Amino acid sequence: MVYYRPVHNEVQLFELAAKMRLPVLLKGPTGCGKTRFVRYMAERLNRPLITVACQEDLSAADLTGRFTLEGGSTVWRDGPLTTALRQGAICYLDEVVEARPDVLTVLHPLTDDRRSLPLERLGEELHAKDGFLVVISYNPGYQSVTKELKESTRQRFVSLRFDYPPEAVEAEIVAAESGCAPDVARRLVSLGRASRNLRAHGLAEGASTRLMVYAARLVAGGLSLPEACESTLVGSLTDDPEMSKALRELIRSVLG
Repeated sequence: MVYYRPVHNEVQLFELAAKMRLPVLLKGPTGCGKTRFVRYMAERLNRPLITVACQEDLSAADLTGRFTLEGGSTVWRDGPLTTALRQGAICYLDEVVEARPDVLTVLHPLTDDRRSLPLERLGEELHAKDGFLVVISYNPGYQSVTKELKESTRQRFVSLRFDYPPEAVEAEIVAAESGCAPDVARRLVSLGRASRNLRAHGLAEGASTRLMVYAARLVAGGLSLPEACESTLVGSLTDDPEMSKALRELIRSVLG
């Protein structure tokens, strides 16, 4: 089963929302475990999971489906949302605000008591099979103001707020996911949490839990801790020479 370490009551809240067929919104910083949580809950609830990585070119037709030419014939092909609807699966739209506005409009009849999807090109209206659930996620404050989730959309969802876990829990997660020694995990977490404080000094994003797991896996694979930090906590966080220098100084001060 997918490893996930609960931090608060998110598992119980998701289970209750799923039982009551209420759509779920996950919000929190990048790399804090939102996607892993959805994978964990899909396994826990024994439901299929269909994930859509949203980006600016994603349209409503990409989600619902379209007619395609195959062997000289016109054939309808379901999109991931329609497939999830028919299967009774969890449909997870990651970073949903990156998609085009018409995507959110398509979700509206699926996130109220109708639980239906009009397919105008087929002349039919699909109703959700038992087990179907819409889950979306986004990172508040990361996107521009024009890409914030609208109030009218947010109020259609039960919201679960995620953040980076407490230091001891984060070290436990890093060690469990990477197989590194507990001491290595603790030192990496100290570094990662210190890097987040540099956001006030010009760093766009501090180290995520996921990035620290990557560093820990490199160490577990035989790379030295300073080399692993250079490839992740420096190289993946910035291209700015001055900020890179500040991160390297931070690493030296923590690692000695």
